[in-house]
Amino acid sequence: MSGRPYLLGLTGSIGMGKSTTAGLFAAAGVPVWDADAAVHRLYGPGGAGAAAVAALCPAAVGAAGVDRTVLKRWLAETPDGLRRLEGAVHPLVAEDRARFITRAAEAGADVVVLDIPLLFETGADAGVDATLVVTAPAATQRARVLARPGMTEAQFQSLLARQMPDAEKRARADHIIETLTPEAARRAVHDLLARIRSRTHA
Repeated sequence: MSGRPYLLGLTGSIGMGKSTTAGLFAAAGVPVWDADAAVHRLYGPGGAGAAAVAALCPAAVGAAGVDRTVLKRWLAETPDGLRRLEGAVHPLVAEDRARFITRAAEAGADVVVLDIPLLFETGADAGVDATLVVTAPAATQRARVLARPGMTEAQFQSLLARQMPDAEKRARADHIIETLTPEAARRAVHDLLARIRSRTHA
């Protein structure tokens, strides 16, 4: 295959089924790049992200990589800490994403899914060909999240408050998939891939 694959940005609020939907794309043979997993790798022992964090907050990095508890404390105590951290780590994440897309293209992939929780919040939607938001009714979302071990209503509300509202994400999305049942979500994923490929291969 010549040229770059079609880039589909995937996002969705907590409990909406984003990880499950990413898994459905992977099961359909589509390469999926996971932003959270990339940060986890970068923050691991010897990772470029760990070195970047060490330059800002040496106490937050040890033999096991970045200690997120210490890093969070530093961020809370440092007025411009988040800006400095993002300035150091975001370029590394972008490089990881670019390498993934290049490898996928070399392997012949025609579509690549970029799983980015803060797709709209960080402006990453500007770098994809289309955006996909996964959604579910508010009651379903709440039940899913509160079923997680250790999750409380207060934690859930705090998480919601930090995320762009689902309605706003849906308004900005090029595509929307409801994750009411696994089978319906699987069909929607396959239908969307068929539509994308019919346009890009025309």
